[in-house]
Amino acid sequence: MYSKNLLASGAAILTFVSSASAFYLPGVAPTTYKANDRVELNVNHLTPALSDKDSQLHSVFSFDYYHPAFHFCRPADGPRDVSESLGSILFGDRILTSPFELKMMENETCKALCDEQKFEQRSAKFVNRRIWQNYNLNWLIDGLPAGQPYTDPSTNTDFTLRGFPLGMVDKDKKAVLNNHFDIVIDYHEAGSDKYRVVGVLVIPSSRSGSKSLGSGKGDCGNPDQHLLLDENGDTSVTWTYGVYWRESKTAWATRWDSYLHVFDPRIHWFSLVNSAVIVVFLCGMVGAILMRALKKDIARYNRLDSFSLDDLSGTNGDAENDIQEDSGWKLVHGDVFRTPKNPLLLSIFLGNGSQLFVMVGTTITFALLGFLSPSNRGSLGTVMILLYTVFGFIGGYVSARVYKSFGGEKWKQNIAMTPVMIPGIVFATFFLLNLFLWAKQSSGAVPFTTMLVILGIWFVISVPLSFAGSWIGFRHAPVQPPVRVNQIPRQIPPSTTYLRPIPSMLLVGILPFGAIFVELYFIMNNMWFGKVYYMFGFLFLCYGIMIITCAAVTVLLVYFLLCSENYHWQWRAFCTAGASAFYVFANALLYWISKLSFGSFTSGVLYVGYSLLISFLFFILTGTIGFFSSWVFVQRIYGSIKID
Repeated sequence: MYSKNLLASGAAILTFVSSASAFYLPGVAPTTYKANDRVELNVNHLTPALSDKDSQLHSVFSFDYYHPAFHFCRPADGPRDVSESLGSILFGDRILTSPFELKMMENETCKALCDEQKFEQRSAKFVNRRIWQNYNLNWLIDGLPAGQPYTDPSTNTDFTLRGFPLGMVDKDKKAVLNNHFDIVIDYHEAGSDKYRVVGVLVIPSSRSGSKSLGSGKGDCGNPDQHLLLDENGDTSVTWTYGVYWRESKTAWATRWDSYLHVFDPRIHWFSLVNSAVIVVFLCGMVGAILMRALKKDIARYNRLDSFSLDDLSGTNGDAENDIQEDSGWKLVHGDVFRTPKNPLLLSIFLGNGSQLFVMVGTTITFALLGFLSPSNRGSLGTVMILLYTVFGFIGGYVSARVYKSFGGEKWKQNIAMTPVMIPGIVFATFFLLNLFLWAKQSSGAVPFTTMLVILGIWFVISVPLSFAGSWIGFRHAPVQPPVRVNQIPRQIPPSTTYLRPIPSMLLVGILPFGAIFVELYFIMNNMWFGKVYYMFGFLFLCYGIMIITCAAVTVLLVYFLLCSENYHWQWRAFCTAGASAFYVFANALLYWISKLSFGSFTSGVLYVGYSLLISFLFFILTGTIGFFSSWVFVQRIYGSIKID
């Protein structure tokens, strides 16, 4: 009966998570148009996309839409910035107004954006290179990204890919520029003379001979003759477009569904369930071994401690031999709670790791419940930054409480370094990588003013909260060990090979990575190929599995370590669980080899730099999980035995 209820509960949870993985709230109020109302078309940066020929990405740089080399038409009064969130700016969005004139329910077959544009040799070379690298244009109409229709061959479902190509490479291996755009806009009728935009498709084409006829009218040229940019002379280009409105049954609240497509869902489900079953089985086995071994050890230790000297001198000679030959984790009870080396650094890592742990869990939960709508561009990044800032109180409290429990005396350094050290490393690395983007004139470079805003948020909000948490943490009593610490440290015998630091880190670190590597693959695909990631149900499951795995395998290692009479478990627990970050970075390098093909040294530096930054944060996160699970374990087992 219990097993049936457990299975039913598990099925219900999986059903909820799978449905929640595609669930979201609309996020913004719908905009309702009347016939002939102007519909704004805003433009975003140009981004590299996956090549159709070799299925690889050839660049990591994005470029501003109005970069001088592209010679796109500008509005008469100049392009204006569209307000963006902090997360949107950090992820490289640069949204600006455009000269396109779109009116609700009014079709246009051929309109010229502006007069002819001259592409000189330098611009032609620049644009042709971007075409070879498969760059995409990114437009926004009523908040929806313009895209292209695509059919997933694995599921035979139709969906929309964000962006559309700047050009193409023809059969003669020449770069062809797309200078005409047919814009197909789906609308939903919300009432009498009330319309809402629910879909945007753009069909680009290259047309030689197009020209402007004045007053916004144009001759769209011959679609059978492609436009080539001459790299040895000037080329005249006229940008033209058409607009076509079509009615759709799609409701406004579900208009993002066509963008939130999951590639290979069966492989995704199979891999995730397979990983979950293996990890659950592993954790169950670890738990059974530990419980059985510990129960036997604790009973034996308490039984032996209950013998009196009279009993030992009489008929219980066997017990005396047991005590003389006794070895194991009880022998180090006087040293197991000894202060570790560099307690200040470890407490800072643990404080920031706790802060990161709560932030990640809260963000995933918000996304799972649908609060981070894709219509709010950059909402994920904004929420992560704000939550990490607010949770500075947790980081300060944990760091101070742990440091006081370690018996640390440099409390001023602990208070000052907890909110500065790890964020300082992250910010300095991010700033250094941003210099490479500035040097390449990439639109992905975060503006200097945004950097100042981030610093302001950090020092005005997070640092004071961290100080307050540290103050409360130091005022609380330290976590008292259940046994006394000996004055003279015990000598540690030589360890076996698998318990040495590097072998144990490599063995244990691969297990938490195994719990997330499938989802990590999907995240990297969406991150580098410009797709929308919204499978937070799967991510929620993977995060929970990773936590359980980190805790279980680290506790098992610490148990073996203590049984070998090695009481230096604090740093070993942190570094062993954090070693999964090594596999995350190795996976990133493997992904580079298999999926990416950068043509410049700078692209490689940026990719490796961001991968190292993510791996470092993952090291702090998983190391914190491993340490606290081991700390609770050690407290429990030594509190369960009788010590004279």
